[in-house]
Amino acid sequence: MQNGSTQAVSDMFATADDHRVTTAAIRFTLATCDLGWALVAATRSGICAMMLGDDALALETAARMSFPHAYRTDDAPDLIVWMTQVQDYIVTPRHKLELPLHVQGTAFQQRVWATLQAIPAGSTISYAELAARLGNPRAVRAVARACATNAIAIAIPCHRVIRSDGTLSGYRWGVARKQALLERELLLNAQR
Repeated sequence: MQNGSTQAVSDMFATADDHRVTTAAIRFTLATCDLGWALVAATRSGICAMMLGDDALALETAARMSFPHAYRTDDAPDLIVWMTQVQDYIVTPRHKLELPLHVQGTAFQQRVWATLQAIPAGSTISYAELAARLGNPRAVRAVARACATNAIAIAIPCHRVIRSDGTLSGYRWGVARKQALLERELLLNAQR
């Protein structure tokens, strides 16, 4: 039997069957943000992608490639609220970004992503530490791959994963964005 917090984490992740059912119902919106452009895509169950980039057209193309039946809407109330929360968090990451998520991935990826969500803003963890925390210290490359395939920027904070030597490594949305997010989180933690 799962406790309440474990159940809440498992409820937020989708199975492959959930993905097939909701593929045609994916909507997305785009807006500028303090780090360039942001795209939020969602099913009826929650956000399935959150992308960051320099070019709106490139983000829209990436969303359409990932979700061929997705459609853009810039006036859906839920997407507007979620996008505003993302924009605000990027500028001032004072709180945990609480959004409904509809995450698709393997069981291992889901464990990695759930563990990342427990890392507080302003903190970092190495790929090796994350693998050890998951009970498999030899799974460093698999952890790195799970981070690289995470489609939900910021809400699943792969930007908080660094190399064992403390340096920044690749980030799906750009190392400069990773650095900016970490610096903002650290600055706000220092002010508390």
